[in-house]
Amino acid sequence: MSNIRQLRDKQPENEKVTINLGFVDLGRIDLLVQEGFYSNRSDFIRTAIRNQLDTQSDTVSNSIARHTMDLGLRDYSAADLEAVKAANEVLHIKVVGLVRIAPDVTPELARATIASINVLGALQASREIKDALGDRIN
Repeated sequence: MSNIRQLRDKQPENEKVTINLGFVDLGRIDLLVQEGFYSNRSDFIRTAIRNQLDTQSDTVSNSIARHTMDLGLRDYSAADLEAVKAANEVLHIKVVGLVRIAPDVTPELARATIASINVLGALQASREIKDALGDRIN
């Protein structure tokens, strides 16, 4: 048993969102599901959101460029932040997507190297890191 290693915890590939819908809208969705247009309510809602995002893609792209935000996944490890610290720099993290701060990052290192975080999407970090950066997370 001593040679068993835990690889990595599987990270979720999506985020759960709760919405409130009126009874009529919900009934119309259920009717489309019943008629076989969608496999379930979630399938309908995901499709509707993707269609709306496609419709607004130019607006989103222009906003990302204007705010100089990264798009997608950004990982920060202790080694990454140590390099930032060694260069006497700080990070202003702006991401549309997912930011992950590795478990090997200490709250002290995070505070020393991360000046601000603006994530439109999700931030995955330990409770300790989120607490340490609480005043810097927008």
